[in-house]
Amino acid sequence: MLYDRRGGSTVARENALSVYISKIKAEQKPLERLSKLAKDRDRSMNYLIVEAILEYLDREEKKT
Repeated sequence: MLYDRRGGSTVARENALSVYISKIKAEQKPLERLSKLAKDRDRSMNYLIVEAILEYLDREEKKT
C-alpha cells in the first residue's frame, strides 16, 4: 500500500504507480503524446498506460 501526504493528512492509495521519465526519454515528449492520444481516443491517460503495460506483459511473458 502506498501513502500520499495531502494537506497534513495521510491518504492510503492502493494499486498506485509513479513513473520517472529520464531526460533522454523526455525529449520524445511522451506525456504530451500520451495526452493527445488520450484526447483523440476519448480515454484517460491512465487507461492508455494500464493497457500498454498489460499488452507489454502479455507479449513478454509469451517469450518465456
